[in-house]
Amino acid sequence: MAQLIDGKQLSNQVLQKVASEVEYLKGEYGVVPTLAVVLVGEDPASQVYVRNKVKRAKEAGMGSIEYRLDTETTQGDLNQLVAQLNNDPQVHGILVQLPLPPHLDEDEVIASIDPAKDVDGFHPLNVGALAAGQASLVPCTPQGCMIMLRQVHQDLSGKHAVVVGRSNIVGKPMMALLLQADCTVTMAHSRTRDIESLCRNADIVVAAAGRKELVNADWIKPGATVIDVGINAIEADGKRKLVGDVAFAPVSETAGAISPVPGGVGPMTIACLLLNTTRAARRQLA
Repeated sequence: MAQLIDGKQLSNQVLQKVASEVEYLKGEYGVVPTLAVVLVGEDPASQVYVRNKVKRAKEAGMGSIEYRLDTETTQGDLNQLVAQLNNDPQVHGILVQLPLPPHLDEDEVIASIDPAKDVDGFHPLNVGALAAGQASLVPCTPQGCMIMLRQVHQDLSGKHAVVVGRSNIVGKPMMALLLQADCTVTMAHSRTRDIESLCRNADIVVAAAGRKELVNADWIKPGATVIDVGINAIEADGKRKLVGDVAFAPVSETAGAISPVPGGVGPMTIACLLLNTTRAARRQLA
């Protein structure tokens, strides 16, 4: 049976570091690291995410400001709010919750955030810095995945990692971080041929395709480490249930270590968001 990589427990360790850094910045500089979260519309999943982010920020002693905007909010009004937050010295991190309603241009909004306050790590300048191996604010989910991997592997050098999914939010930055850790990285996606064989040769599989229980036991090399980024809602026995991109029960019989859904990558993403906010605050003091 695979070792369980407990995201809740690990996230609590990260949040303890965040709380210590918050205390230091308050005591040394009189600065309270503050995160501004902007939610447009009524997306239920986004509302849950935002509520959890705000709750964790307050628990860590951080400042947290919420902006809840109507679904009909215009591009101009949203851009104006972001500009206001960019210019507010009391705000150290800005998060515009995605997805946005269809009439709003996500790329335009992301590009309008000050890269120094872009705690999601999605701004083109932060993306480019990560790809070049330079200091940047790193996307939260891949950052959390790396912390989880290092619980299992002290040294990732030379490991063969397969990333399933090529999104800008997870897949591509995950590849960059694994390369920085000296892994050999293969990126697989919907057009990849014989994806099962690729995964079977991997020491590490990061599943981020957004397809429920796509990765099965016959995709996994015995003893491999599996990080499941997917969150998919299904109906089971008349109840709503969350499952990942990995068929957890059978894969956990083959893998050496595996992250669960829920309770794996999700809590790590929120913890890394707050970690990014403290890093942004410290850099803005320099």
